Amino acid sequence: MTQDTTTLSPAGDVVQLLQLTDTHLGANEGVELLGVDTDRSLRAVIDLAHRERGAADAILATGDLSDQGAESAYRRLIGYFDGLCEQHFWLPGNHDDRAAMVRAAGEPRLPTCIDTEHWLIVMLDSQVPGEVGGELGASEMARLEECLARNDQGARHVLVCLHHQPVPVGCQWLDEQMVADADALFSCLDRHAGVRGVLWGHVHQEIDYQRQGVRLMASPSTCVQFAPNQTDFKADTAAPGYRWLELHPDGRIESGVSRVTEIVFDVDTESGGYL
Repeated sequence: MTQDTTTLSPAGDVVQLLQLTDTHLGANEGVELLGVDTDRSLRAVIDLAHRERGAADAILATGDLSDQGAESAYRRLIGYFDGLCEQHFWLPGNHDDRAAMVRAAGEPRLPTCIDTEHWLIVMLDSQVPGEVGGELGASEMARLEECLARNDQGARHVLVCLHHQPVPVGCQWLDEQMVADADALFSCLDRHAGVRGVLWGHVHQEIDYQRQGVRLMASPSTCVQFAPNQTDFKADTAAPGYRWLELHPDGRIESGVSRVTEIVFDVDTESGGYL
């Protein structure tokens, strides 16, 4: 077992996961993003997930967890996540500071491989420090190859997670930020048996379709959403939400998105950006 591998023991045969992504917490509680208090919206999403899904086996937090990479934001995030699920695993996004994440949460929260009996969950860092767009690069690709090579010729099913989208999502401004070496990523995934899904954040939208039998999924932010099919930046009025996933021993992925309905968040849809 490599140093950046951890083991997850689910409560049953089906691995129950929650994806909470793009939380964009500020350095202090109450900071707003495009008019939305991101702490308040995250708490509402967590309350919803707790009511609907109960005890999950783990949370996958797929980046942009702090809006400006503040260590204080990550420390608050630990408290929020701990209230929902003891096991939570993080990825950095373009807004994050990985070193601050490690200081707050510790290296074990940022593994490359999460082992379960029937599934291997691979967490890939697509952050390019100082850049908005994503790239895996030689180091992350090598980590991916190592994880997949240990998978005993597809003995387990594989879910790959990252922050940036590896495929176009139909928004020109967002698709300029997608994983620069996505072709290399899919070339690797296509060579290995057992890959069942790819999951990401960044796009603040719900995406769910199939590519060569592999399910490709993105999820809403826990705060502000991005309007689909736009040339330039446009915020959406869609509600904050989360994705749930059930990973079955036979390789099936059941998944869906749920959004907060009992609270209306007043989003500044006239803003030309949020960076």
